[in-house]
Amino acid sequence: MALLDLVAAERHRFADLIDSLTPEQLDTPSLCGEWTVRQVAGHVVAPFATRRSWFLPLLLHSRFSLHRANAELARMVARRPVAELTGELRRNARNPFAPPVVGQLGQLTDLQVHAQDVRRPLGLAYALDPEPARTSLDFLVSRRSVAFGPRRLRGGLRFATTDLDWAWGDGPEVRGTAEAIMMALTGRTVVLPELTGDGAAVLRKRSAR
Repeated sequence: MALLDLVAAERHRFADLIDSLTPEQLDTPSLCGEWTVRQVAGHVVAPFATRRSWFLPLLLHSRFSLHRANAELARMVARRPVAELTGELRRNARNPFAPPVVGQLGQLTDLQVHAQDVRRPLGLAYALDPEPARTSLDFLVSRRSVAFGPRRLRGGLRFATTDLDWAWGDGPEVRGTAEAIMMALTGRTVVLPELTGDGAAVLRKRSAR
């Protein structure tokens, strides 16, 4: 499948997930910093639900911190009704939006990781689809994956998935499902107990720094 086809499928899947949740679930803390599940949805939809003119005042208010400005933007968008958020995401499923540097590979990875940021705290088991998972894993171990996780986490280790034919790197091995490896590479420490191999202890030590 073309990359945009994969992104579109993940946008639809994320919208379906958010639509299926109760108000209580939407207000549950996610794995993504201080955001609730609803605010994670706001972040995912933000590229299509905001105006460029909004960002400069937020940036000024955040003392030119892109991280804080993006976080506040997600909270602003999340105040909209859920049906508006998911409707916006479905309408823009094939929008070719590509952030600087990370491009559509970043979009694909962002969607998969944030879906797990939502699912895991809610106890909603979900296996990633093989093709987008493999594509995102290749991206996460590339130089383009800036802002998705510190490179120090993966250096000198070999990562191997137990449910996909995918492996990368040299050194002590870290084994786990594609989902657990992806979440570990993006700094989600909650998955570390699920990883095995000689490199798992090394990764846990690095993640604790």
